[in-house]
Amino acid sequence: MTIDAHVPVLLEEAVDALQVCPDGCYVDCTFGRGGHSRAILARLGPAGRLFAVDRDPRAIEAGAAIGDRRLTLVHSAFSRVREVLAQHGVVALDGMLLDLGVSSPQVDTPERGFSFRVDGPLDMRMDPTHGTSAAEFLAEASERELGEVIRDYGEERFAKQIARAIVATRTRGPVRTTRELAAIVATAVRTREPHQDPATRTFQALRIHVNQELEELSLVLARGVELLRAGGRLVVLSFHSLEDRIVKRFIRDQARPGSIPDRLPLRAAELPPPRLVPLGKPVRASAAQIAANPRARSAVMRVAERTEAP
Repeated sequence: MTIDAHVPVLLEEAVDALQVCPDGCYVDCTFGRGGHSRAILARLGPAGRLFAVDRDPRAIEAGAAIGDRRLTLVHSAFSRVREVLAQHGVVALDGMLLDLGVSSPQVDTPERGFSFRVDGPLDMRMDPTHGTSAAEFLAEASERELGEVIRDYGEERFAKQIARAIVATRTRGPVRTTRELAAIVATAVRTREPHQDPATRTFQALRIHVNQELEELSLVLARGVELLRAGGRLVVLSFHSLEDRIVKRFIRDQARPGSIPDRLPLRAAELPPPRLVPLGKPVRASAAQIAANPRARSAVMRVAERTEAP
């Protein structure tokens, strides 16, 4: 595999779940290297449209090679999907796909700073042209803030110890590289989980914080469901429990009847209808898929369909 390759997880399952209609309009909110987008384009007819969004400029550059007039590539955070589509005159969609987390090219490129397995600058921004890098956050954050980020986004039980070690280290100089941070974490984590580097949870936490991933996810779900026309599909692939919890709760809440004022005398049939219907059980990768692509081990796919509710 080349450094710029990416193997989509649950590719066929995700595109099948969209139920692509030939003349439909779809959005791939996480273009990456275009695996899902290519599969959607293969099912679209001449009148179909696909919008592909990614906040990583390199992903958009790579997508230009597809050269399909039905595809519109947009460099943007996916939380702005409604504004992005409005600029292209689109007010309704037949389907929306989200493949969350970090892509293989991002992890495998040392200068992006996502991985502790190779040394590189502590950047971690999915869009390197905007925002605060991980190194800048580590230099400026208080010990308390560091501990909260590592605990909440990494679910790391040694978060306080890691935060204390980072603050102690930076008194002697800034923490600039992935290997430096990994070494600091290794000294602070007293017991190691089997088959997992002690830095795994800390790197996940910093990446989520730097990119505001959970906030972005909550926004795109709320704004995306507004765009789906009746029968339109929402397909989301998550790769850790924090993401999946947000998706699960969102679909569950949207599948309930709408809220009404307290004590308003209405029968059950008169309650505002739900806006989403969950479809099937969560889908996980097969043993064969995991063997071929270990990243698939943690993947969970959830699917919902938009109802006629306003």
